[in-house]
Amino acid sequence: MTKIGYARVSTIDQDFEIQQQRLRAEGCVIVRAEKVSGASRDGRSELATIIEFLREGDELMVTRLDRLGRDTRDVLNIVHECEQRGAFVTILDPHVSTRGEMGHVILTVLGMVAQMERRFIKERQREGIDRAKSAGRDSGGKVRIDHQKIRQLSAAGVGATAIADEIGCSRMQVYRVLNAAST
Repeated sequence: MTKIGYARVSTIDQDFEIQQQRLRAEGCVIVRAEKVSGASRDGRSELATIIEFLREGDELMVTRLDRLGRDTRDVLNIVHECEQRGAFVTILDPHVSTRGEMGHVILTVLGMVAQMERRFIKERQREGIDRAKSAGRDSGGKVRIDHQKIRQLSAAGVGATAIADEIGCSRMQVYRVLNAAST
């Protein structure tokens, strides 16, 4: 039996080091991690790799249920796929495992609560944005890079790498700004 950990954060700005440390402390021999939204299974290649790797008696561990997924159906499908391979799923906080029948019931309820919480968060966020717009305070997201300066440097013949160093962003962001300007 191998314990395999899965750590996930939603954005590239977040860090999954604490999750990885906790999973290793719980005895996970392998810990895979990725930075991708948990709203769906799309783009979650590390999770797909883990599920494909699972063997009879293995255990997939996550620190919290929302690391596995934010949608009840997705969570239950992941659990089902693991069980089809003879593996178990364990959530560390709160401690729930599919080793027993009660674990399935608790996971289903927790999955529904996580999905409901996600809907409430989106609803509150939408209400806040609407209030800010009606009060004339919403100006959109903070501008992180100077698009005009990127275009000026490019027009002056400066290469993408040098522009990225000057602005403090990645080359990919430079290319995106330049491509957006040309369309």
